[in-house]
Amino acid sequence: MAEENYQKRLMELDKEVKDFEPEVPMDADDEVPNIDDIFSIIGPEMAESEHISPNKTIYGSDGEVIDIPQSPHTRDDLSEFNFRKFAAMYFTGNINYQYSRKHIKHSLLDLPLPADQLASKALWITILRFMGDLPEPRYESEEPDKVPVMMKINQTLTRSFTKSKEFKSVEKQMLNMTAAERRKMISMTLKRKDKLIENVRDLIQDDSAVNSYTLWLESRRTTNLEKLHFIIGHGILRSELRDEIYCQICKQLSNNPTKASHARGWILLSLCVGCFPPSERFVNYLKNFIRGGPPGYAPYCEGRLDRTFKNGPRSQPPSWIELQATKSKKPIVIDVTFMDGTVKKLNADSATTAEELVQQLCDNINLKDRFGFTLFIALFDKVSSLGNKGDHIMDAISQCEQYAKEQGAQERNAPWRLFFRKEMFVPWHDPAEDQVATKLIYQQVVRGFKFGEYRCQRENDVAMMAAQQYYVENGGNLEPSLLSSLLPNYLPEQLVKNSGDKGLYRWGTLVTDAFNKSYYSKENVANQKVKEDVVAFAMMKWPILFSRFYECLKISGSDLPKNNLILAVSWSGIYFVDDGEQVLLELSFPEITSVVLNNTKPRSSFTLSTIQGHDFVFQCSAAADFHELVDYLLDGMKKRSQYVIALKDYKPPVDGNTVLMLKKGDLIQLTPGNLGAKVLAGEWCEGVCERTKVKGYFPSDAVYVLPAIKQPSADILALFKREGAFDKHSKHDLNLTVPRRKVYTLINYAKDHFRANQSTAVPQGHMLMSARRITPNELWRHSREPIKQPLLRKLLENEVIAAEACSAFNAILKYMGDLPTRRPRAGTEYTDKIFSGALKNDVLRDEVYCQIMKQLTDNRNHVSEERGWELMWLATGLFPCSQTLMKELKQFLQSRLHPVAQDSLHRIQRILRTGQRKYPPHQVEVEAIQHKSTQIFHRVYFPDDSDEAFEVDSSTRARDLCQNISERLDLRSSEGFSMFVKLWDKVFSVPESDFFFDYVRLLTDWMKKARPSRTGTGPINYQYQIFFMKKLWLNTVPGRDRNADLIFHFPQEMPKYLRGYHKVSKSDAIKIGALLYRSKFGDSKNELSMIPQLVPANLLKIQNGNDWKKSISSAFSQNSGMTEDKAKEAFLMYIHTWPTFGSAFFDVKQTTESSYPEVITIAVNRRGISIIHPHTKEILAEHPFTRISNWSSGNTFFHVSIGSLIKATKLLCETSLGYKLDDLLTSYTSVLSSNHIGKTQL
Repeated sequence: MAEENYQKRLMELDKEVKDFEPEVPMDADDEVPNIDDIFSIIGPEMAESEHISPNKTIYGSDGEVIDIPQSPHTRDDLSEFNFRKFAAMYFTGNINYQYSRKHIKHSLLDLPLPADQLASKALWITILRFMGDLPEPRYESEEPDKVPVMMKINQTLTRSFTKSKEFKSVEKQMLNMTAAERRKMISMTLKRKDKLIENVRDLIQDDSAVNSYTLWLESRRTTNLEKLHFIIGHGILRSELRDEIYCQICKQLSNNPTKASHARGWILLSLCVGCFPPSERFVNYLKNFIRGGPPGYAPYCEGRLDRTFKNGPRSQPPSWIELQATKSKKPIVIDVTFMDGTVKKLNADSATTAEELVQQLCDNINLKDRFGFTLFIALFDKVSSLGNKGDHIMDAISQCEQYAKEQGAQERNAPWRLFFRKEMFVPWHDPAEDQVATKLIYQQVVRGFKFGEYRCQRENDVAMMAAQQYYVENGGNLEPSLLSSLLPNYLPEQLVKNSGDKGLYRWGTLVTDAFNKSYYSKENVANQKVKEDVVAFAMMKWPILFSRFYECLKISGSDLPKNNLILAVSWSGIYFVDDGEQVLLELSFPEITSVVLNNTKPRSSFTLSTIQGHDFVFQCSAAADFHELVDYLLDGMKKRSQYVIALKDYKPPVDGNTVLMLKKGDLIQLTPGNLGAKVLAGEWCEGVCERTKVKGYFPSDAVYVLPAIKQPSADILALFKREGAFDKHSKHDLNLTVPRRKVYTLINYAKDHFRANQSTAVPQGHMLMSARRITPNELWRHSREPIKQPLLRKLLENEVIAAEACSAFNAILKYMGDLPTRRPRAGTEYTDKIFSGALKNDVLRDEVYCQIMKQLTDNRNHVSEERGWELMWLATGLFPCSQTLMKELKQFLQSRLHPVAQDSLHRIQRILRTGQRKYPPHQVEVEAIQHKSTQIFHRVYFPDDSDEAFEVDSSTRARDLCQNISERLDLRSSEGFSMFVKLWDKVFSVPESDFFFDYVRLLTDWMKKARPSRTGTGPINYQYQIFFMKKLWLNTVPGRDRNADLIFHFPQEMPKYLRGYHKVSKSDAIKIGALLYRSKFGDSKNELSMIPQLVPANLLKIQNGNDWKKSISSAFSQNSGMTEDKAKEAFLMYIHTWPTFGSAFFDVKQTTESSYPEVITIAVNRRGISIIHPHTKEILAEHPFTRISNWSSGNTFFHVSIGSLIKATKLLCETSLGYKLDDLLTSYTSVLSSNHIGKTQL
């Protein structure tokens, strides 16, 4: 009976799993952008749900679906591996194996590192929320989070401290401890913090990790997919957490009384086993646990786990379609599009690799010549190769979904598509070998030719390609009318767009001539032969476009212009390409002597050796694949080679005509019937010596087989004859490719985006010069004439925006000196006009960049060009342009040799990361670049009267500068510190999130309005100073940070003490006076008469000067031997327990509270607001920040409301420092409220 009830229960749970629908909100208005034209023309666009629609894919399809390859499965007896037994052996503390909704205080398993302990608690909460056992956070954010969860986890788990030497030593120390010792160590950090070494304390109390997990758990409601990414992402990135995750899920599935929770738990477990395996210690327990699950899920989960063990763990969390497919426990159907337009459907699961899919596709279409065919995935305008090895398909799909989320779309709407393409050729490729392969490559070439992927410079080549396509489709009978109608389909899209009717007629003539002269039209050959010709032409014409690319870092070897390179492996050799797509070096295969894989950590590397004697060592994540590919190509060419080189002088042991006499470096061509494979096998071979023209035999050990299909050039052969060939100590200079630097312009961009050029009235006497400038299609070139319409066509519709664009261009002309003006270039008048509009209206940014690039193109006036580069430098520090123009801007800057161009390129990258500015450049920035300086150094003043210079660039925020200063001064933390700007008689605190120059610009603009020039003419000198001081005294304990105490805490607190703001007894004043004297004068007693510098102002009159001197002198003698610095620290230790320590004091006049004197002192500190009697120094009232409901300030007042909004007591004060009070209250409440949120779950 019990067994029947158990089986019935399992069947119900299985139904619950099927009925579970993860919530994914769908926006019907979301648009799915088209991908690149090269792929978009193939077949209809994919519907947004095509991969997961139950009616179309997961439950079957009308068309043929290629199934997943099955592996034999063995079922071992695992009954002894019981999860309850595992929990009893390995769970820490008193945690049992059964379902629970309580928070855990520590991990289930013994995790040695505190960071993993922290992660385990966050994982537990997330798992319970996914299963519906815990509610979502109360504070739900209204704004959607576009940052992928995987990116956040990666940042949290790979924080910089994990790479430090201190972390490694502490990690090693903790790993060698017993579990009890580790728990004791962690306990010590919570109870006796002062006894623990600094490094360990920092690791265990890592605020950044706590904040990251707190934001994840408390900031907003998360979707089921985000929770999955969080849980499984930890398992992928931290193998040490995998068993912990599995144990937490199994615990929640053991005796779970809730059907829905149980169903969600099995979905979660199914997705986990499809992404990462458990450890060997836990695998049998997990398998046995799975076998006891719901009938539908037990074999499904075990099968997924076996596939994961076979193909390895994933590198990305599950995709949205995986989550949907898991409900039905059936494979996902993936559409793969071929370049001839056909589409194949394949079953896939979480473990499916590119190698499996490629193998299935090749088998299905009977593709024999399989080398170089691979899968590509396309999303929006991005295309990426997945290779044909062990990369997981679902990882690529998951990445596409995450990228779509970054762009603001939903994961389910990511319009990714998979393609099957030819990636590269082998050097011995024969198009006639496989008709299926040739057909696919032919379609790929003609489509790529059509849409600009493959380009021909010569008209004859373009005409021949079009003629060949016509022949393939229509045979050898050329009909002019038919050719005329089909010609736009054969010619490149851009060529058709720019040709017009007359141009197309001319191209028709060229194609007809090429067709009539061709051998295939004369001999009427089969169209398959023409396809073979097209494939052979593409192979020879575009070797670098048919390459496999590897991102590498050169870590040793001969000097190259750059170390970060892309190695492109083609059939013709290896190209060294930089990030600007410039080929720096080309090595043909005969020049490469070996490729050796170095299995070094943390990343693999390989050594590439050349005949010139150079050894390049590259670090590359795909080093093994690179080594395998190049080794395969070298070996394949050697086996097929007909050319060998004599390694040494060889004289046959006996005289005769049958054996060759060789000299080192002799080239020998093998006779027909002999290939390099025979030489490599160690046999004697027959060949003809090129030097002597004598045919004969030679021993294989005397020659080196050249990896070449055709005879290498004389330059390469000469390398083998030189002294020291094959000797790594004898190096020959590399022939680095020196590309002709072609200056990039906006000519092509202008054709698609600029308005049509218009002729303007030409002043008499300037006919020749002006006529040259009004030539059509030259809006992208330098001009000295103002414009009446914007350059960009899209701005013409809005008259206001168009007028701003024209005004900006006029200001550019005046700034660069192209338009005469009487006003000087100094100041920011012109730069304000140029950039203000673009900062307010996004649509003007592209216009401003286009205007500046236009004025830098073919500008023959050196002075004007230099000023144009100044504007480019300023623009790239303010705002980015659109993605469409960004490609043009980068190519424009990369093609220029001007020193500002490269710095501008770096600046635009920084502004993309940090965000755009709010205000035009400050005068300091403008003056810096006008003086040819791309670095701005600011002198920063400190409270101890010292100062240092720090670099501040256009994208520096206040928090960045604070961090830089803290690191330079070796402060433990920058918490509570702030930048201050002193402008005339006012001091302002710079908000930490503001760009530094934005805030200073805001202040100077405000001061100009508040204090205008009396004469109304000429600029006013608004000089300012920058201070770095302690602002918020939150966790300030003297003695913890010696540098902070000496540079900031003492010099900031001492003046407040001497002004008499604290309540101080006479005895305290004597002791502190002695400390202050010693801090200033050391052991000398000659200056004891300087009582006003030692005693608070309000206590000076309670006794005469001589009495103060005697008292302080006596106290001074008691602390003899104390250094000046120790005296400063002792002063801080003495006063830091006072309730007014770390306060900012304000003397104000109040009129609302009759029980207070008319003039009161307001102290603001971490406790809140304190009302102090100005004479007795008694604290009349204390109001914590939780009681302060509202405040406001103006030039002459400060108002604060205390209590609830309904029953609030108002305090109205007269003061000119209201802005400081306002800023302090805002800062304290902001920090304290964020810290309060951080003290929740974790």
